[in-house]
Amino acid sequence: MGAATTDTDVVHILWINAGLSCDGDSVSLTAAMQPSIEEIVTGALPGLPKVAVHWPLIDFECGPVQGADNFVEWFFKADRGELDPFVLVVEGSIPNEKIKKEGYWCGFGDDPATGQPITTSEWLDRLAPKATGVVAIGTCATYGGIHAMAGNPTGAMGVPDYLGWNWKSKAGLPIVCVPGCPIQPDNFAETLTYLLYQLAGSAPMIPLDDKLRPAWLFGATVHEGCDRGGYYEQGQFATDYGTPECLVRLGCWGPVVKCNVAKRGWINGVGGCPNVGGICIACTMPGFPDKFMPFMDPPPGSRVSSGASSVYGSLIRRLRDMTQKTVDKEPKWRHTGGRLTTGYRPPW
Repeated sequence: MGAATTDTDVVHILWINAGLSCDGDSVSLTAAMQPSIEEIVTGALPGLPKVAVHWPLIDFECGPVQGADNFVEWFFKADRGELDPFVLVVEGSIPNEKIKKEGYWCGFGDDPATGQPITTSEWLDRLAPKATGVVAIGTCATYGGIHAMAGNPTGAMGVPDYLGWNWKSKAGLPIVCVPGCPIQPDNFAETLTYLLYQLAGSAPMIPLDDKLRPAWLFGATVHEGCDRGGYYEQGQFATDYGTPECLVRLGCWGPVVKCNVAKRGWINGVGGCPNVGGICIACTMPGFPDKFMPFMDPPPGSRVSSGASSVYGSLIRRLRDMTQKTVDKEPKWRHTGGRLTTGYRPPW
């Protein structure tokens, strides 16, 4: 497992957000509630191992590269094998430095030996073999995202494309991908908590799907958890924004996209893209964004499926309306009606 730290009970979380990124995942994570970042960092959850989080968003030690109290020094300590165990969290896509003839695409800290920036890909080369686990947060880090669109000059890719989809850590953990643009905050907080419990021996191997996403979070489609799903089944579709019907004809990809945001909400159970009137643009999918543009156009097949649903739904609505009229009243034997048979005499 490598060299031990001075406190062997501490799990270090090394967070690199120096890939091609907008830092939106870091910002989103501050809204996590189940659990919150504060609960993870302070050890408020029973059985959770003690953690030390080295994350640019909450670490204010940003002076020159020197001393153990400096932020970047923790990454050098991990590279030297002085931190064990540690979990490497990567935010942002990884550019292909081999296609850059001069300079570099992105980096993180300077090499004390040369004074030159250390590229993000070099940090992965150094730290991934020593990490107990590697977690990619956000769609950029998981599958490349916006920066990996066709025609981009950087050759950007996700962490699994860089390390290999069959990569395993020294502890036997595959890369854990938690996509989202940005990440749904509770999805990542819950995944990180699961991994920490796994390291503590309190949870089995994390279950992942074939795209390395936590299976319990990304096992269903947006449509299956959407507040508007019943309208689809009844063949009722919105033609303008601001109405409560299904949004498929306005460009929503919810029926085929694996994501739980419609069911889980966005912050503290509230929100979720289609629940508040926004179409799903498939930001948790490996093909995002190229395969889902232009975003406002109806998805392929939606005209056929929604057309069939409209025919089926109109019939179903009529039948349900007939049934509703029969069940929305009391049975005859209860003496309902205008004539009182109870002996009660109204005072007027």
